[in-house]
Amino acid sequence: MKGLMQILGASVMVAGVLGSTQALAQPVGLWNTEDNQGQVEVSPCGDKLCGELVWLAEPMDSSGQPKLDQHNPDETLRDRPVQGLRILWDMQPTGDGQTWDNGKVYDPESGKTYQGKITLDGADVLKLRGFVGAPIFGRTSTWTRAETPGAAE
Repeated sequence: MKGLMQILGASVMVAGVLGSTQALAQPVGLWNTEDNQGQVEVSPCGDKLCGELVWLAEPMDSSGQPKLDQHNPDETLRDRPVQGLRILWDMQPTGDGQTWDNGKVYDPESGKTYQGKITLDGADVLKLRGFVGAPIFGRTSTWTRAETPGAAE
């Protein structure tokens, strides 16, 4: 009986460690963009994921005004500040614990929206693939988990 309790206790400890490792390896959190010019807060949106551009290295334009979503194809949205824009949405888990896809990615620099896919490469690296049609016709951007809000490392 004592041996069974030790095995059970060890199993619970291993399950706890594995569970906490899985909890860390989630895309939810703050991420530095590839060029360290912005930070995106990835968060749950129902059973999917979305992401908001919460920090920019240069949030103001040359006239000292907030940079606006001036390239948006919808003219009524061009007066929105870029900082604060939702740039990821509808990212759905695939079930493997590392990939979320069938989502959308908005690029405020071009005003274009692409199909999107997120893949985790460990706990602190996120690969965002934006594409048109098939993933082969796209580009991958590598983001790193941010340690400090409001200042890309």
